[in-house]
This record gives sequence, structure tokens and C-alpha cells, in this order.
Amino acid sequence: MSDDSLRIRPMTLDDCDRVSEIRIRGWQYAYRGLMPQPFLDGLSAERDAVRRRARFRDGENGVTDLVAERGGEIVGWAAHGPYRDGDVRTGDAELYAIYLDPAHVGTGAGRRLLETVLAQCARHARVYLWVLKENARARRFYERAGFRPDGVEEPYEVDGVPVPEVRYVRNRDLTSA
Repeated sequence: MSDDSLRIRPMTLDDCDRVSEIRIRGWQYAYRGLMPQPFLDGLSAERDAVRRRARFRDGENGVTDLVAERGGEIVGWAAHGPYRDGDVRTGDAELYAIYLDPAHVGTGAGRRLLETVLAQCARHARVYLWVLKENARARRFYERAGFRPDGVEEPYEVDGVPVPEVRYVRNRDLTSA
């Protein structure tokens, strides 16, 4: 089903405050029960926006930021760019983040953002992403789009609580890793 009222466009500097709000609310929504609640409660859209504006002004080293806009309101954000394997650049792409305003989860905005990212990354043989191991909702979302876990896990800790991440990959020919 096509949603003609949804528009995907490049993020601008003026979008930073709303993108930060979406990112922080997205973390608080998606990671509830997966990360310590005091950590999630302490996240600040204002602090995030200060960092986001600074990175945006600095050019973000090849990062492409996109927003999903419906009826003039930004409802989602995604960022992608070169795959980060430590200091090594592999020639592959990575989806760094995709978040929606929680009120817009399930409306197709996330799917359209991901489709746009994948179209922009089509020249790469592989697109990687990292997802919290216990985030079943996000894992299903990525698997429906052709991503598969490739067996690589990364330890991650928030306020002393382990929240490991798993790496997913989508090959250009849509086969699993």
C-alpha cells in the first residue's frame, strides 16, 4: 500500500531538534525493559540536539541523514553511511540508526525510510546494521526487509547492565550471510 502523504527527504540543520526528540523518544519506547529505566529516563533531547547540530555542521564524515515527513511533521529519521569496522572502511554500507516517533510506529514510515536507505545503498554489496539482541520487534522488522544475523555479536553495556548487540547483513542479492 502506497502512502502518498509520506515524504522522505534529506535532513536539514533546522530538523535537528525534532530528529533529536524522535531519537530520544524512540530509545525510550524501543528499549523500555531492555535497558535500565533510569538511563532511559535521563536521556535529553536538548543535549542530543546540541551534539546533532555540531555533527551536522561538521559534515558527519559521509553520513546521510534522512527524515520521514507526513503532513509537514517529521515522524521519523534514519542515518546511513560507510560501514564502520573499527578504523577500517570496507566499502560496504551501514544503517546507523532508524527511529520513529512512537505514535507513528506501524504506519509504514519506518518501512519507507528503510526502503529509501536501501535504494541509496544499492551500489554496495552489503548493508550492515547493529541491533540489540533482545529487541525482537526490531529484529523482525529487519528480517522482513531481507536482513539476516551473521553470527557476530558485540558486547554493550548500559549503566553496568549488559545489552549485547547482534550484527545483521543484507546482501545485494538478498541472500543471507
